[in-house]
Order: sequence, then structure tokens, then C-alpha cells
Amino acid sequence: MAPPEAAVPERRDFAAELEGLSGRIDEARTYLDVESLTTRRQELEAESSRPDLWDDPERGRAVSTELGRISDELDGFAELTGSLEDARVLHELVAESEAAGTPDAGLAQELDETLDGLEVRLSRLELLSLLSSEYDERDAVAEVHAGAGGTDAQDWAEMLLRMYTRWAERRGFSIEIDEVTEGKEAGLLSATFIVRGRFAFGLLSAERGVHRLVRISPFDSQSRRQTSFASLDVIPFLEDSSDEVDIDEKDLRIDTYRSSGAGGQHVNKTDSAVRITHIPTGIVVACQNERSQHQNKARAMQILAAKLAQRNREERQAELDAIGGERTENAWGSQIRSYTLAPFQLVKDVRTRLETGNVDAVLDGDIDAFIEAELRRRRALGQ
Repeated sequence: MAPPEAAVPERRDFAAELEGLSGRIDEARTYLDVESLTTRRQELEAESSRPDLWDDPERGRAVSTELGRISDELDGFAELTGSLEDARVLHELVAESEAAGTPDAGLAQELDETLDGLEVRLSRLELLSLLSSEYDERDAVAEVHAGAGGTDAQDWAEMLLRMYTRWAERRGFSIEIDEVTEGKEAGLLSATFIVRGRFAFGLLSAERGVHRLVRISPFDSQSRRQTSFASLDVIPFLEDSSDEVDIDEKDLRIDTYRSSGAGGQHVNKTDSAVRITHIPTGIVVACQNERSQHQNKARAMQILAAKLAQRNREERQAELDAIGGERTENAWGSQIRSYTLAPFQLVKDVRTRLETGNVDAVLDGDIDAFIEAELRRRRALGQ
């Protein structure tokens, strides 16, 4: 009896894929507003060439930062369109070799890889089309806090900080750790960090909430299973919040203390860390990782202004909610996602029901699928 013939793998429809990718890139041109970005880059380039720009260091930094971000966006889009053209040329060469009766497997494989790469980059870019709120394009001020679960929760907070650091690095964002309060035995009680990059706030806002970890505790001598909690809070970071908030120095209590943790040669040598308490609201912010007390105070004031601006927005929203009635959904204080390491491996989002068994990848910052699912859920609900 003759052995069964091996199944022939289905050939990719390169022409159809190229057409689909081309349409998606055209859509990206629209939601990125490439035309406006190009005009803005020209304006910033003209301003950055002015010899007196750096007479005002803050303005100089703002222009330089914005120009860098816009250039990155436009350069990334140009690379996408360039890759699409490369794929078209490869497709023509593959078609010609096949028509001549001498199919080139190497060219076909190169086209495969080019199309796969385009798909991945476009999928990431398409996340941005889900972001249209006023502050979505801004940098983000994020805070991780350990919750219930003792030392395990503090360790979990440090794991979350690493997860978001790795996510930011994957996306090409920069991240600045501004303040860390270490746990008594391990991990972190809290950490404040700024993620810089276009749409950092819009993307990270999908992660705001309580995260639940289930695992065999490394801190339990009997190796029992432990459930612990940590939360992420995110607000938009505004370089200048003067238009939104007016801070009276009389309302502030400013304390200085010695920095702790990683931070370079100045750590534990000078009382350069700054903690600011806004007495009327009770909001407390701190910064310890700049090189001087003056710089730490300036950064802490920026974060305080961002928090006060966010508080004002939430109060206005609460007034609107009171007029319009209670919302049908209120997830305050409840977990948005569970990460199970034992007795099985699973990460499951409570809001979207999206799940994956590749826990290691998620904890290493591979969370875009969860972010996209939540952004799509919000859009569907009109949030």
C-alpha cells in the first residue's frame, strides 16, 4: 500500500495581502494625520534653528522633544511605506520567476518575511487609531502600588514595574523612574515613573486598575499558594499645567530627605529628595532621582500639577455623571486582570475575557494584545 501523499501547504495569496496592507497604510496616513505632522515638523525645525532658542532652556527642551517625537512618527511611517514598496518589487520578481518556470524559493521566503514584518508593525500602529481622547497623545505619569498580600504583593508591585518598563522599551518609549519606596523585606511599596512617547497615556490608560497574582509564594517556607494584589494608576503628564491649575505655595508642605535605592553617586549622600504635600487635597508627590534638590522639586511640582489637573477633570466628570445618572459599570477597586502561575499558567483579562497561557511573555512586557482589546471594548461601549 502506497504511503499517503504529504499535504501541500496552502500558498499565500501575496497579491491580496499586498492590497490589504496598502489599504491599511492609507488609513494610517489619515489617523496619524501625516500631512499636519509634516507641517508641524517644518515649523519646529525652523524654530530649532533659531540662535536664541536655548536662551529659554524649557522652551528649547520642549521644541527638541516635540521635534524628536514627530520625526520618529514620520520616519516610522516612511519606513512602512518603503517596506510596502520593497514587498511589491519582491512580489513582481517572484511572479516573474514563476512565469518563467524557475520559481525562486529564496525570493518567496524573503517576501514572506517582509509581509510578516509589515503585518506586525501595522498592527501596532493601528492601536493608535483607537486613541482620540484629548490627552491620549501625552506622556504618562504612572504609579504602581502594592496592595493586599504582604511581602508577595510588594514583590508583585516590582514585577509589574518591570513589566511596564519592558513594554515601554518594546515600543521605543523612554521611561524615567522618579520615586521608589522599597518594601520591608522585598519588592516595592510603590513607585512613580514617567513614560515618554506619543500616545503613552492613551495606551497605558487601558492598564489602569488592580492586577491580581496567584502563585506559589517564594516567601512562604511551606510553599503555599498565595494571592496578592498591586495596582497601576495613570494620569497624563503635562509639561506645563499652568492653564489648568493654579498652585498656591502657601498650600504646600515641602520636605527633603535622603534618597534611597538606585540613583547614582548622589544617592544616600545628600538630602536631595523632595516630598511635596498639597494640604487642601492631601495629595503627596515625591521625586528622588534628579541630580539636585532643585531639580527634584521642579519635577515633583510638575507631577503635582498633573495630579491636580486630573483631579479637576474627574470632579467635572462627576458633576456630569450626577446630571446624567449613574454609570452602569463601576470597576473601582476590582481586578482588571488575573495572572496565574500555579497550579496552571494563564493570564486572563476580566474586562475583555482575552487570555493567554504565555505568562512569561506577558510579564516581559508583551501586553499590546490586552491593551488593544480593552481599547476596542471601550470604543464599543462609547467610553
